[in-house]
Amino acid sequence: MEFSEPSRRRLLWTLGAVGFAVAVGSDSVRGTAEASGSGASPQTPTAAPAPRTPSPSPTPTLPGHPAWRPVRVRRYKEAITNLDQLDPARPPKTISLTIDDGPHPKYTPQVLDLLAEHQVTATFFVVGEMVKEHPALTRRIVEAGHQICNHTMTHPMGFDRIGGKRIHREIAEAHARIAQATGVVPKYFRSPGGAWSRQVMEKVAEYGMIPIGWEVDPWDWRRPGVARIKRALLRSKDGAIMLCHDGGGDRSQTVAALREVVPRLKKRGMTFVPL
Repeated sequence: MEFSEPSRRRLLWTLGAVGFAVAVGSDSVRGTAEASGSGASPQTPTAAPAPRTPSPSPTPTLPGHPAWRPVRVRRYKEAITNLDQLDPARPPKTISLTIDDGPHPKYTPQVLDLLAEHQVTATFFVVGEMVKEHPALTRRIVEAGHQICNHTMTHPMGFDRIGGKRIHREIAEAHARIAQATGVVPKYFRSPGGAWSRQVMEKVAEYGMIPIGWEVDPWDWRRPGVARIKRALLRSKDGAIMLCHDGGGDRSQTVAALREVVPRLKKRGMTFVPL
């Protein structure tokens, strides 16, 4: 789970801003009450207090809103597909399990239970509209120690062809939803279907994220059968970024395959790490 200092500071500032606004309002009401109950006699009228100009309430800001200024990172030309590209000095025999399209009320809890049983940390690329529907389940992912990342708001296919305004909106709205639900500002982004373009890369960099692809794809979203999903995942080698899905449809085959794949890869000496 990533609770970076910048994320924590932004959330604390937001809470402080709301508290400040409440305090200002309370002072204004208290001041009026004190003036009306001052006890001044009718023979000695007191001057009316000067009208008070209330201090403007700070506007809370969240990631994805215009007032938020993320820390820009360099624009990548291609998506990252292997852990070596993120950290050449990483420990040997490490792999990363990434899980897309949730959170799903049926399959995400099954995946989380499976990962907890085998003490594995994974990376979840969540869809904003699913976060909106299932905020508590989204928080459970983070509270379980897993990494959470941006996978757009509505998962539009042909993401590289939908136009700059919608690309911006899809990324920004998902960013805000994830931050509101979990307190985590996503560090990584995955384009639906792996559709990348210069425009997508530019917007991802603007939002301070790194584009992530994959090296091992079992095509589990097509439900090719548990055996085929297992064979593909078991071919994972050192540094591989593996792609699986917990949302977007019936993911019972994925869950069944992971029940066998995870312990077998661990027995092989592989260590699962977040990105």
